[in-house]
Amino acid sequence: MTVIVLAKCPKGLRGFLSRWLMEISSGVFIGNPSRRVREALWAEVQEYANNGRALLVYGNDSEQGFAFETFEHDWEPRDHEGLVLMHRPKNPTRRSVATPKTGWSNAAKRRRFGKR
Repeated sequence: MTVIVLAKCPKGLRGFLSRWLMEISSGVFIGNPSRRVREALWAEVQEYANNGRALLVYGNDSEQGFAFETFEHDWEPRDHEGLVLMHRPKNPTRRSVATPKTGWSNAAKRRRFGKR
């Protein structure tokens, strides 16, 4: 079983994946392609995702029974005593935090000084 999850990716990439996998929800694709097809699909996802994110999960013969790969994702896979877990960084680098504006807003100025 193979699962690919896309976020903020072009619609054309979703259309391409729907040729090989079934889209069960917006951006979530499942199917049972061969290893060669799965690797080719993942290469296409990495090439055409642009500013989007992608996650690939597939079955294998490991202790967990599955493996996963990420592309441009804030969370990253880490090995912890033989198990691969997702590590969520405390300060994500991709997210930009807007600094709050200082001073009075236009509405507050109108209320305070009586200009309606």
